[in-house]
Amino acid sequence: QTVKLWDVSIGQYLRTLQGHTNRIRSVAFSPDGSILASGSEDQTVKLWDVRTGQCLRTLQGHNGWVISVAFSPDGGILASGSDDGTIKLWDVQTGQCLRTLQGHTNRVWSVAFSPGGDILASGSDDGTIKLWDVQTGQCLKTLKSDRPYERMNITGATGLTEAQKATLRALGAVEKKDEQDATCQTTYREKSNTVLRNLPK
Repeated sequence: QTVKLWDVSIGQYLRTLQGHTNRIRSVAFSPDGSILASGSEDQTVKLWDVRTGQCLRTLQGHNGWVISVAFSPDGGILASGSDDGTIKLWDVQTGQCLRTLQGHTNRVWSVAFSPGGDILASGSDDGTIKLWDVQTGQCLKTLKSDRPYERMNITGATGLTEAQKATLRALGAVEKKDEQDATCQTTYREKSNTVLRNLPK
């Protein structure tokens, strides 16, 4: 139910962030490292001031565990994926829910923005990855996994724009082309999602 912050360069404990009432499932730093978002089984997202440890605001609206969180590249929008099968986009400054993205039929395990911030990718236990238009909330494309138990394994992902490919890479996919395949299908495979981020001094 807590988040602990550490200085990874020397292994020193900095502070503990307290406020959630159930287990924490996901955390993400804003691009400038000043804000930390945490998603919890208490169905909320909390935004924290990294320097002071103060809870800036609590985002409420999901009807299930919040399993994944991600900031847009400019830090202005936060995406949260939930056990309720929805993704919510939040205004980081005001805490307002901008829109709810609906279409998955099972929990949303991962969310990631494209480098330009205009596309969001979401991976779900329903065996699909969806690409969304951030401004309109429209689902641009649905990709089905060829191995439902491995969420990021997609074969034959053709017709993707460069921005959509970049979004899949941000979600954690590695693009490979099968040189032995006459159709030259594009395959995306999951890579490690373990990331360390240095905080500003």
